[in-house]
Amino acid sequence: MGVLEAKVAIVTGAGRGLGRSHALALAQEGAKVVVNDLGVELDGTGAQHGPADEVVQEIKSAGGEAVANYGDVADFQAAKRIIDCAIENFGKLDILVNNAGFVRDRINFNMSEEDFDSIVAAHLKGTFNCGRWACAYFREQSKAGSLENGRIINTSSHSGLLGNVGQSNYGAAKAGIASMTIIWSMEMGRYNVTCNAIAPMARTRMTEANIGPPPTEQFDEFAPENISPLVVFLASDQAQYITGRVFSIRGGKLELFQPWQIARSIDIARRWTVQEIGERIDELGDLAEKPPPLI
Repeated sequence: MGVLEAKVAIVTGAGRGLGRSHALALAQEGAKVVVNDLGVELDGTGAQHGPADEVVQEIKSAGGEAVANYGDVADFQAAKRIIDCAIENFGKLDILVNNAGFVRDRINFNMSEEDFDSIVAAHLKGTFNCGRWACAYFREQSKAGSLENGRIINTSSHSGLLGNVGQSNYGAAKAGIASMTIIWSMEMGRYNVTCNAIAPMARTRMTEANIGPPPTEQFDEFAPENISPLVVFLASDQAQYITGRVFSIRGGKLELFQPWQIARSIDIARRWTVQEIGERIDELGDLAEKPPPLI
């Protein structure tokens, strides 16, 4: 028996890459899965049912239960229908994995308004939309005494937590998701719902140009399948005590991010002058030091 037996999960953006891996892993552990995917191209254009349908068939062929959903997470009402899809087909919802998104990388002075808005809509607003409706359902079920526990697992990124050139749209959205994760954990704790986020490093359509092809013989540290065990664990009853956390995972390396926090302070107990700030600001640390690279 799997660790998610009798659970019902939704995975957005589950037609390819990380989402597909998560959906298969959740199903393997016994969850019934709503495979949501709009079927867009890498830049968010187009739409097709094939990717979601194929993952559903994979799950069914392995003896699991799954249904496809083709809704756009960036659409507030479509997001509600994604949540409703789980309830209508499987009678309830236990787990929401927010994974959907695409990229449109540009240096900021070359980025169009549409490039920025579309990425924020897919990642940040899409996560909010699905989470908002899931939280409303969880709260309702908790008040009715019908909710054992609920799980929300969001997808942030090292680009949002550490920064990355050419991704001011994507990075801003992913940083917002990390912050929203912490806030939701505060809001939903009273209803026995946890909310965590992952910052995965894996080879997908969005990253393969930078990471390169998989190795032929050695361990592939960037395989999407390396990420999904963390998602399954956070979705399980065993992880009830973990909430408001952001985890990084790459290959065999599992790490915990800390939220923004004050590193060092100076208090002179009166108003600063510009000259005094210039003279003493370096006491806060090596401000010329550059952050480490993402890879």
